[in-house]
Amino acid sequence: MRAYYFDNIPGDQRLPHDSGRPVSEDTLRKLNISYWRIELDGYLPKLNAVAEERGYKNRDFINVSKAGLGDSYEEKLKNFFSEHMHEDEEIRYVVDGSGFFDVRESPSDEWIRIGVEPGDLLVIPAGIYHRFTLDENNYIKAIRLFQDEPKWIPYNRSEETEVNPHRINYLREIGVGA
Repeated sequence: MRAYYFDNIPGDQRLPHDSGRPVSEDTLRKLNISYWRIELDGYLPKLNAVAEERGYKNRDFINVSKAGLGDSYEEKLKNFFSEHMHEDEEIRYVVDGSGFFDVRESPSDEWIRIGVEPGDLLVIPAGIYHRFTLDENNYIKAIRLFQDEPKWIPYNRSEETEVNPHRINYLREIGVGA
């Protein structure tokens, strides 16, 4: 995992867009983003321990690639890269390939880009604005963990999401807002 501020220069979203301003794991923790490095060899017991600790009962694999998503590939990538939030944590363990999660830093509203690769386990909290894109390799395979039935419901950033209870709770947890 490598994190840095996004450069906001127009162009291919799959490029690194590295501003040269690194972001520390401590900064990510202040945003309630959790990260573990779990080597692929023998990962299952460690992944299971994290899942149990956080109350995750279900999981699946997602293969984000032209082969994995078929005809919906372009539409899915567009949806993943639209700024949104979820009412549940988004937890991903990368088993192959690579990509970028961009998260909004609050209160600055700057994008922080988090590059993930095999062995990275990332937890993005409910209520944080974020987006995802592949890198130039155009492929990532990850295990998605869920507390209940597998679901992925994005709420695109809007006036409504600003008053969403999960958004408000997130901001309170990180010490921003009321």
